[in-house]
Amino acid sequence: MLKKIHVEQLRVGMYLKSFCGAWIDHPFWRNSFVLKDPEDIRAIRASCITEVWIDAGKGLDVEAGEAAISETESEALVAEEQVREAQATRSLERTSTAVEMQRAAKICNSAKKAVVSMFQEARMGKAVDAEQAQVLVEEIADSVARNPGALISLARLKTADDYTYMHSVAVCALMVALARQLGLDEQQTRLAGLSGLLHDMGKAFIPAEILNKPGKLTDEEFAVIKTHPAEGHKVLLEGKGVPPEALDVCLHHHEKMNGGGYPKGLKGEEISLLAKMGAVCDVYDAITSNRPYKAGWDPAESIKKMAEWADGHFDPRVFQAFVKSLGIYPIGSFVRLESGRLGVVVEQSEKSLLAPRVKVFFSTKSNAHIAPELLDLSRPGVHDKIAGREDPAKWGIGNVDEIWSTAAA
Repeated sequence: MLKKIHVEQLRVGMYLKSFCGAWIDHPFWRNSFVLKDPEDIRAIRASCITEVWIDAGKGLDVEAGEAAISETESEALVAEEQVREAQATRSLERTSTAVEMQRAAKICNSAKKAVVSMFQEARMGKAVDAEQAQVLVEEIADSVARNPGALISLARLKTADDYTYMHSVAVCALMVALARQLGLDEQQTRLAGLSGLLHDMGKAFIPAEILNKPGKLTDEEFAVIKTHPAEGHKVLLEGKGVPPEALDVCLHHHEKMNGGGYPKGLKGEEISLLAKMGAVCDVYDAITSNRPYKAGWDPAESIKKMAEWADGHFDPRVFQAFVKSLGIYPIGSFVRLESGRLGVVVEQSEKSLLAPRVKVFFSTKSNAHIAPELLDLSRPGVHDKIAGREDPAKWGIGNVDEIWSTAAA
């Protein structure tokens, strides 16, 4: 018997079937589990969630004399109610980077906890639950729909310590944006996002001293790293509801078009479209992120470097679509304008890949800071253009990421 109850009625031993409300509003990445810890109940009561569904057939029932809000024998009815609640709170209306950044920050925080939990459970031998992960993919995909650059850029601001977990979140978002650019339908787009979220599950089984080594890996250590696609594939095979597409991306996201990748040395059309997409998204987030052994590259420099590797490494059509999805100068790129002013890209333009919104704050002519100004280079009457990317260290400018992440606010 499934019963909807107030959170005040929860007690240890109940089987929580689902939360009534948005996934992002409750403190757990899973919807269904047995309540074993009083702290979990306190966390639920402290959240925005006021009602939950319990399964009295799998755990304790309400106390004698207590009434449930509603009851049903049908899991389908509960699932339908969840869908209605999700649709009621779902928003896909286009928003500015400033507005979406606030929501994306909350999604990134919840997503990181979810991925940490997935990795921990995988290490303990518990099955990966793709259906639960899909809820997270929906939140990320909706954020990308509202503003493609906000969550993708925010997820890049990971520390070296949380790289492994936030990398999965970032690749999920990048895959969704790329899928839309390639014209994939909604089902394929969600599959792409889920594949991105799960692509690095094998990293859960790589020793931390190798994964987080600050120096160059030895040949033996790199051989261990190269086992992660197969390890991830193995754990996902044992998971619940993991689609074949996600298994494929997990196993083959390090393959290269020229056959020089691993683990199978596949080449050309032997590699699936989603795996080709995974290869591009994985590399971009890796080289733009701060790692234990190196600082991340500027986004525009990363696109330039990847273009140099594209022949032989990436599928040309997929890579071109990827550049269109991010922009030639992605958010966070430090650029020099033809006027001699320096600034950071804070938002893309729907009109031109070469004319984003830039916050300028430094003059190369006077070698000094100037009053900050937001320039939309795509607007009529704005005649300044990007001359190229610039190295902020050359001008004694640090913490560019802080400048762009607060510029649109």
